[in-house]
Amino acid sequence: MSNDCLLAIDQGTTSSRAILFSEDGRTLATAQEELPQHYPKPGWVEHHPEDIWKHTLKTVAEVLEQGAPKAVGIANQRETVVVWNRETSQPIYPAIVWQDRRTSQWCKENKEKDEAWIQSKTGLLFDPYFSASKIRWILQHVPEAQQQAEAGKLAVGTVDTFLLWRLTNGKVHATDATNASRTQLFDLKTQNWCDDLLSFFGIPRCMLPEVKDSADDFGNIGEGLPGEGLPITAILGDQQAALFGQACFQKGQAKSTFGTGCFLLVHTGEQIVPSQSRLLTTVACRLHGKPTFAIEGSVFNAGTTVQWLRDQAGMISDAKDTEALAQQADDAHEVHFIPAFTGLGAPWWSANTRGAILGLSRNTGVAEIVRAALDAVCFQTRDLLEASQADGAPLPQSLRADGGMMQNQWLAQRLADLLGVPVDIPQTTEATAKGIAQLAGLHHGMSKGLNDFENQWVLKKRYNPTMNKEERDLRHDSWQRAVNQIKA
Repeated sequence: MSNDCLLAIDQGTTSSRAILFSEDGRTLATAQEELPQHYPKPGWVEHHPEDIWKHTLKTVAEVLEQGAPKAVGIANQRETVVVWNRETSQPIYPAIVWQDRRTSQWCKENKEKDEAWIQSKTGLLFDPYFSASKIRWILQHVPEAQQQAEAGKLAVGTVDTFLLWRLTNGKVHATDATNASRTQLFDLKTQNWCDDLLSFFGIPRCMLPEVKDSADDFGNIGEGLPGEGLPITAILGDQQAALFGQACFQKGQAKSTFGTGCFLLVHTGEQIVPSQSRLLTTVACRLHGKPTFAIEGSVFNAGTTVQWLRDQAGMISDAKDTEALAQQADDAHEVHFIPAFTGLGAPWWSANTRGAILGLSRNTGVAEIVRAALDAVCFQTRDLLEASQADGAPLPQSLRADGGMMQNQWLAQRLADLLGVPVDIPQTTEATAKGIAQLAGLHHGMSKGLNDFENQWVLKKRYNPTMNKEERDLRHDSWQRAVNQIKA
């Protein structure tokens, strides 16, 4: 049993995990629980907060049997919100997930008038993706919620804040700057909640958590819980944690995580870069009161597309089947799978577009549809890279890629081919969990600094592009025409 280790709580959209890491970044123990999603109406996506809590406790307890960590870090699915009663700690409504589109009509009605000033404050576009309109919806639709919130009886937070509250037995109501920057209530320049935005969304300030640095003292795990007494010393949104875990600390470095969704982040250093290409400006990390920033492109459905192929369409029995099927597909078929199950994210931002499969012929089979689904992930990543270049970011020398989908070697090669950029897969693909563990260790004094983490990043395999530019561009042009055909 190791005593010189760190605990990462990685609470994602489709699973809750706890992972123990050694000081030098090796994985020592992992526990995972699949997290059910609920779809009460078309476009609505919810979690039961008690499922999140129960799974977190179970996975933490399991890995603690393998080691005694010095500190804990929390990485979380971002934008998803929970509102709970301060006295009972009980949620007043299910967690509304980042993918949820129920507020799209309200956002659409106000977009033209209000998006520019909202983007100037927050770096975010006016879209149902972010937390603010979800909180507004809960306050308006749960009886007496608005009055209780104004009376100081309710607390709100993203998933990190909810877990922190529960883990400290209600003693700490806080978040970090990366998660705050995804709520649409946080001013990037002042690095605090914005009263004008709170007023616009009708959210009382007393509901909100304290915003702390990403590495900070977040309290200790409370009495009677697994890991009782352990200090919680870091919190990051999952994509920022992956940026950290991929050792992208320098301006211009880029990573893309292929999990439930696909998220490309390009580090912009200490500079806030406003996007003219409908990408997002976000806090990359905040240490010692000093924020660094990134521009981000968000694709809402990546791994969920493979889940759909398995669970709804019955085309595969296991996600691993996609690799062999993609290899078997007839490359002459021009099939496009547009996985807009919950709308299109960057750079399209079309909340009302829904998924489609285009270009079917009598000879199209499961293999061609599976390949089209994987190609969609690559094409959307290219859309994001091109948008980031339009905003002044250089084309990265290589793209550091992580997430569960990168276990598919055909997909990793296809990504390099369709991007025209080398794709680097690190030795440790658990970039999110590794990043938050490293940051927790940094605050706890177990590391000398960022140089240590750069040295711990080890390349497992580089995929170099093999497709010629003409073919790459023709395929991407065909993809864009297909998207424009169905865009709402």
